[in-house]
Amino acid sequence: MSLWGNKDLVYSDGTITVNLTTKKVVRVGTSATFDTAGIGTGNVISVGAGATYGYAIITAVDSASTLSIASTAGFVSGLTTVPATTYSISQEPLYVLGDSHYRAPESKTVGYSTSPVFTGVFGVDEIEVGVATATKYAVAHSGWVGVTTYIDMDGNLRVKSEVLVAGGISTATANDADDDARYADS
Repeated sequence: MSLWGNKDLVYSDGTITVNLTTKKVVRVGTSATFDTAGIGTGNVISVGAGATYGYAIITAVDSASTLSIASTAGFVSGLTTVPATTYSISQEPLYVLGDSHYRAPESKTVGYSTSPVFTGVFGVDEIEVGVATATKYAVAHSGWVGVTTYIDMDGNLRVKSEVLVAGGISTATANDADDDARYADS
């Protein structure tokens, strides 16, 4: 198994709950079918819109409705369970989870700033690089890209990007996460 894949979206159907004590992710309702969705050991699950609850590495696909996760260290502290929420599963680089800069939640207030700072990791393919070139979200190379945005003291949107892993991200729309507000496909 490689340290990362090339899909910024493997699966995200329905809603889930997470029991942080048992390290189990359980689908809510009947929409999710984890065992046939192409989810694999080592994939990353982001829990909540904008990873508001946190991230974890998947260690097993237990059944159509249950996943096991390696650790709860990437979740917001003080929780024992995560209520029904949205999620996404990707093949982003595993080491990004340990980087305190990109750790959940993706929107936070840091330092002396009163404006929210957004941090996130995106799989940006070559087409998205070309489209983003004319925007503030321009990146140097396709691959896994860390992005930080904030509002400066003059009220201007500032965007910083860092290529974490250069490489080819799949251009198939089925593998594209819902990041089109920042990295449009065309």
